[in-house]
Amino acid sequence: MTGTDGSGPRVLVVDDAVTVRAFSRRVLEADGFVVDEAVNGIEGLERAMAAPPDLVIVDVNMRKMDGYTMLRVLRRDPGLRDVPAIMISTESKASDREQALLAGANWYIVKPPRPEVLVEAARLLTGRPLGGEGAP
Repeated sequence: MTGTDGSGPRVLVVDDAVTVRAFSRRVLEADGFVVDEAVNGIEGLERAMAAPPDLVIVDVNMRKMDGYTMLRVLRRDPGLRDVPAIMISTESKASDREQALLAGANWYIVKPPRPEVLVEAARLLTGRPLGGEGAP
């Protein structure tokens, strides 16, 4: 999907760390994505319900509402349940990845993500081709 103005897919980045949000915004916007931000799961749900994104990138550990809870709520909402989600966390155990997938994540990335890994996952989950802008 693209924005009504012909812009790229809309990504909602939900993370309590301003540096992570800024990094994600810089990397994704450089690849043509339109990025919105939220500082916790509650704000993330509010933003997603107001304007459903094409992709959600959500941190695990946040105040007010953690990423697991946010994804479980998102998956119960008929208008948002099919929005692809990447969970991003400093937790690197297999059980953390499994818990993220059970909560509704489609992809799991351990922080700090390499820019190319973040872009590749975002492209795959939004149906954009891998590689450069003109890639088949």
